[in-house]
Amino acid sequence: MGAAALYTSMQATEAEREYPPIGRFMTVDGVRLHYIERGRGEPLVLLHGNGSMIQDFLISGIVDRLAKDYRVIVFDRPGFGYSSRPRRLWTPRAYARLFESALQLMGVRDALVLGHSWGTLIALSLALEAPTLVRGLVLLSGYYYPTARADVVLFSPPAIPVLGDLMRHTVGPLAAKALLPKLIRKIFAPAPVPRRFEERFPKALVLRPSQLRAVAEDTALMIPAAMEMQGHYPDITVPTVIVAGDSDEIVYSGRQSERLQEDLPNSVYMALPGLGHMIQHLAPDAVIQAVDGVASRAKARPRAPSPAMAAQVRA
Repeated sequence: MGAAALYTSMQATEAEREYPPIGRFMTVDGVRLHYIERGRGEPLVLLHGNGSMIQDFLISGIVDRLAKDYRVIVFDRPGFGYSSRPRRLWTPRAYARLFESALQLMGVRDALVLGHSWGTLIALSLALEAPTLVRGLVLLSGYYYPTARADVVLFSPPAIPVLGDLMRHTVGPLAAKALLPKLIRKIFAPAPVPRRFEERFPKALVLRPSQLRAVAEDTALMIPAAMEMQGHYPDITVPTVIVAGDSDEIVYSGRQSERLQEDLPNSVYMALPGLGHMIQHLAPDAVIQAVDGVASRAKARPRAPSPAMAAQVRA
């Protein structure tokens, strides 16, 4: 165990040397957030899924394309990439409150929000927690309703205090390294893994103990988060485009995305035939189209009053 801990520490140090931070840092509510910002125009916030980081969106090419028309802001979520993760309960709403504060510090008063996979729950929570901030949503390959999932059983143990800490600093990274190639193939299936992702995504950063804890905690909270959120979807009225591959092997789109379209009053659903979970890589044109569509609909929609204005009207 001691040898495994030493090896894990050395590998994490080497990973951070090979893949240093690529963005800026800000401290918000005790969290050191790593982020990048590209382009000018209407703010567009990108929220990655579980196990990922900023580079996911960068490698897909959508950041550079969207930056031609939007002010694109991409965060490493707490515990992923180079953002810190203090010990607290990181529910979708907790994430949402953190990003609301971060965006306020950046001078963002209203924004479009795009979430992928686990990031869709945060995007929806942000629309609930800060309705005057969010002008429109793009939801990619999301998980919205509780279902039985084997990955919760398999990947949650490192979230257990003490025992989980021991695992992720010793045998956890070794096991994750062995499983990672298969997991990457599965999230892209039935399509092959794109060469640019295989060559450029910083897999070594994923295997660090800090990120393994974040992955485990988000996995453990996935089903409870969906249970808490599902009753609030009808309250979200901003323009929304839901996008999913109909051959997704991670999330069953019929039970998730198609059903969400029925619960969100101002949403449309784009089903992409033959595609899997990573549609930002496999169908970037469709993602750009979804963002532009939401932006257009948001401009035509009257802005929601600020809380102070709403209170004044009620008075």
